[in-house]
Amino acid sequence: MRVLIALFLFTLAAPLWADTVWLDNGDRLSGEIILLDGGKLALKTKYAGQVLIDWKDIDTLSSDKPLLVRRSGFDNERSERLAAAGSGMVRVQGEREYTLPLAQIKRLVPPRPLLEDRLWEGNLDAKLDMKRNQNDVDEWKLKGNTRVEHGRWRHVLSGELERETKNDRKVEDNWELEYDLDRFFTEHWFWRVGVQQAEDEFETVDRQRIVGTGPGYRFWDDELGRFDLIGQFNRVRLESDVADLAFNTTSLELDYKRLLWGTRLEFYANAELQIPHIEEIDYVLDSEFGLRYRLNQWARLSLLYELDQLRAQGQTVSDRHYLIGIGVGW
Repeated sequence: MRVLIALFLFTLAAPLWADTVWLDNGDRLSGEIILLDGGKLALKTKYAGQVLIDWKDIDTLSSDKPLLVRRSGFDNERSERLAAAGSGMVRVQGEREYTLPLAQIKRLVPPRPLLEDRLWEGNLDAKLDMKRNQNDVDEWKLKGNTRVEHGRWRHVLSGELERETKNDRKVEDNWELEYDLDRFFTEHWFWRVGVQQAEDEFETVDRQRIVGTGPGYRFWDDELGRFDLIGQFNRVRLESDVADLAFNTTSLELDYKRLLWGTRLEFYANAELQIPHIEEIDYVLDSEFGLRYRLNQWARLSLLYELDQLRAQGQTVSDRHYLIGIGVGW
């Protein structure tokens, strides 16, 4: 009786999904299929965390949850369930049922519905640079972003903080914070309202405020990554000791992320092009491109390239930064 009770309690505690992968060498792994891409299957297990398996080493597999199956030369097809079949084969069960060679499957991605209870993700990257020669220079920088989605709402918060001292004298001190609120009307279209503030102790313009709103389009957002384009109409206010300036701008923003090498590597790009409605400034570009390498479930090794550019009165001023550091992701 105790054995039956224990088995019953274990069944209640066990997750409803149970994905199983059989390897060519006879081993069997159980867990949750995260995705298949680039010849690597990412499987989340209780005993070893997320593991990467070469697709060519898999004999067959099964999954009780819906998956989008991408075949060579075909669009995604939704599978309600995958069942183990013969060696090198899998049984696809959806609107129609058929047996498919594993070699023809190029991608497996769990579908992400528009309406979700909650989705939270983010990254925090840090850089510390210490130089000891003729001058003692200490520089550190923090960059972070996080997104929370619930239902048709999405909250996006991003910011950065930079400090630098030279021979115990502060020579750089600035911070920036931005908050955006998105409301989805369809699977792809949404409307954004955002506010941004930046302060710099050592620049001519020591404070900048931007309030904007406009439509956005989400091309995709799934386990592989996301791609958003947002157009906005903004009101900008610049404050300095000399004078204050306020004007309108039109902007186009890009938000792109793509997981590579079975989720081990992440490429991302964020860029915003501002077109001020004044004759003195032609455009302002704020962009960053980076790679993050997953060391474990939470630690990331990051490489970031920043390009800030301003063109005004026939001259172009560019500011480039390189950031190599370590961070956390969730």
